[in-house]
Amino acid sequence: MINNQQNPTWWKNAVGYQIYPKSFYDSNSDGIGDLQGIIQKIPYIKSLGVNFVWLSPFFASPNVDNGYDVSNYEDVDPQYGTLDDTFKMIDDFHRNDIRVVFDLVINHTSD
Repeated sequence: MINNQQNPTWWKNAVGYQIYPKSFYDSNSDGIGDLQGIIQKIPYIKSLGVNFVWLSPFFASPNVDNGYDVSNYEDVDPQYGTLDDTFKMIDDFHRNDIRVVFDLVINHTSD
């Protein structure tokens, strides 16, 4: 785990990389990027010198607004993977000294 208490303003000089999961990397050939695809590309992302990744929404959603209409903030949209995939992705990024930031779109929710 990355310790933010040692450097609470880490973000001021950090290099970020935004990932839009739907179009990033498709690991299962269904035409939609997914969390396993992101996991597979962590070595590449690390090679860029990135300090943190910012992930666009991959929460459960009816996808009327490309995932920005979240219906459940506590679950992953099945097209992207599972909660276990999410935890593995976070752990793998942290093992590579890369922080993870989620795009939390609380002002865009589903009906």
